[in-house]
Amino acid sequence: MLWVIGITVLATSLMLLLMQNFKTPEKVLGRKVEHRYVVSDPQFRREMSVLLGPAIVRGNQVTALQNGREIFPAMLLAIRSAQTSITFETHIYWSGETGDEFSQALSERAHAGVPVSVIIDWVGSIKMEQSLLDSMQAAGVQLHRYRPLHWYNFGRMNNRTHRKLLVVDGRIGFTGGVGIADQWSGDAGDPEHWRDTHFRIEGPVVAQLQAAFNDNWIKTTGQVLNGPSYFPALKEEGEMEAHMFVASPADGSESMHLMYLLAIAAAEATIDLAASYFVPDRLLIEALIAARGRDVRVRILLPGPHIDAFSVKIASKAAWGELLKSGAEIYVYQPTMLHTKLLVIDAEFVSVGSTNFDIRSIQLNDEASLNIYNSDFAARMTAVFEADLPAAESYSLARWENRPLREKFSEKILLPIKSQL
Repeated sequence: MLWVIGITVLATSLMLLLMQNFKTPEKVLGRKVEHRYVVSDPQFRREMSVLLGPAIVRGNQVTALQNGREIFPAMLLAIRSAQTSITFETHIYWSGETGDEFSQALSERAHAGVPVSVIIDWVGSIKMEQSLLDSMQAAGVQLHRYRPLHWYNFGRMNNRTHRKLLVVDGRIGFTGGVGIADQWSGDAGDPEHWRDTHFRIEGPVVAQLQAAFNDNWIKTTGQVLNGPSYFPALKEEGEMEAHMFVASPADGSESMHLMYLLAIAAAEATIDLAASYFVPDRLLIEALIAARGRDVRVRILLPGPHIDAFSVKIASKAAWGELLKSGAEIYVYQPTMLHTKLLVIDAEFVSVGSTNFDIRSIQLNDEASLNIYNSDFAARMTAVFEADLPAAESYSLARWENRPLREKFSEKILLPIKSQL
């Protein structure tokens, strides 16, 4: 009889731990954000600056890099030129030629005496060979895997870091959608090489990228990285206003959700959204439909036949009907996996970083996003968005209504767990 009680207690405990992985932040938005001003209004920047965390700072230069052909050489050049520090956090790090090249570059700098601090998500690095980790640590890289599975953190196994942050000498930063794997190499020329955008950053906002890295470095190691090697005095490098902010379920934060809702509510003319994983919640859907009600042009670019998460592809389509009926335009990218994360509003505001337009990014992942308030940069990002449209198919309401019954059934099955996708 005692063994039955013991098994029951154990099973109940495991179930309670598993349920902790579905726990949402304490702060959850429950009502639509109203349209009160436009993105060009100083009130928009004022509220974004105080509600999301770090203040908007002037004097930044942000350069958009397209696909691995441009992204990886720029990141590696920065790493190899490091003199005082390297901090690097990523979700995906897999073995392969790209992983080897980054490992060698980081190891060389660590061997040369430059402090190199690296956080790699435990789940995201599941395809990373132990020898690659060992070689970096042997060279002096301070490398930690974020939340490896242990009995004492089983209840937080589902809370991953999805951030993509690289800061060199506290002066040059990178963020965006790219992971460290061969899938991102090349120029998105075939289904084996993904389409993505990453961003090189200089100016005062780089200190906010460094602070974002410190957030999870402290959680992982208990150590603060500070001093001029990490936070040097930064001069203005351009004319862009920007800020980097983070979100994490550990902090009960709704920052990403609030950012999307505030930005969409402020749209007056255009919303261009490229999203690799598009599983919005009810408030985000309503915000986009409300924007259409104000006659805002809404264009959404999503992955097509090549997507690495088939369940997301199915769950995503459930929301398309309402959006299409409202007049939103949906395009599905054909050549390869679209992994870009880009939001451009009214040719004034751009948001980039690691955050997907889905419930997982909003409620479960640790994320980091960079907002840029600059019309010239917004115009360039609109051009990037539009350059991808010829390679995408327009998805009509008639096509959505006539999708196969098996798709409709699968959408219903996945509905209860869409926050986990």
